[in-house]
Amino acid sequence: MARIIAFVYGFGAYGLFLAAFLYLIGFLANQFVPKGIDDGMASPVAIALLVNLGLVALFGVQHSIMARPGCKKWLTRFVPQSVERSTFVLATSLVLALMYWQWRPMTAAIWHVETPWVSTVLWGVFAAGFVIVLLSTFIIDHFDLFGLRQVTLDLLHRQYRHPPFKVTYFYKFVRHPIYLGLLLAFWATPDMTLGHLVFALGMSAYIFIGVRFEERDLETFLGDDYRRYRERVPMLLPSAGKVHETVRPSARPATGHH
Repeated sequence: MARIIAFVYGFGAYGLFLAAFLYLIGFLANQFVPKGIDDGMASPVAIALLVNLGLVALFGVQHSIMARPGCKKWLTRFVPQSVERSTFVLATSLVLALMYWQWRPMTAAIWHVETPWVSTVLWGVFAAGFVIVLLSTFIIDHFDLFGLRQVTLDLLHRQYRHPPFKVTYFYKFVRHPIYLGLLLAFWATPDMTLGHLVFALGMSAYIFIGVRFEERDLETFLGDDYRRYRERVPMLLPSAGKVHETVRPSARPATGHH
């Protein structure tokens, strides 16, 4: 029964995250969702800024702390190993939901693009960013990244092993394509308001800070393999060069989320 509960829990956490991810697209685009980034009751600018920065900081703290090996080990004292990743996914979804709910609009215009073709290009980059994020998760193993593989193997009484470290597709050009896709999505908009700018700056700051901790963990986990990979492939800006595919059992590539 415990394995069945863990399985349902894992898929439930994944469903909530998928909803939160899809909502993020509409939230930033100010379309298709009940409350976009520029919607809601206005607050004094100082209060709105403090609330919004606090929400971004909460996301960064949760995401960074729960992704660290020490926190993972501590968490498994209270939940089964098979649902550790699902618990991280669930916590991320709840923090995102809180952000959408409590975000305070700051509608002063930073830039507004009126030229139709430029606006179209920006929306195209916005969409491409989210496509890169989604495809990158499947390149490294979407179902492992979001905890589904772990709970499924547990239900089937099969031992879990980390996916192999593979340098393929986007990962031949940048070490963190998920982060790159998110940066494109955060910044590519024909209508940049002050609130959207605060979101983009805050989340970008988290990415550039968080990636340092992640790279440290990956180097500890993968050793020389990752050090050589880091020397040959840039962090976020694509390079024309490629690296040869390498495989190392019990290891994973840089994900931007693990």
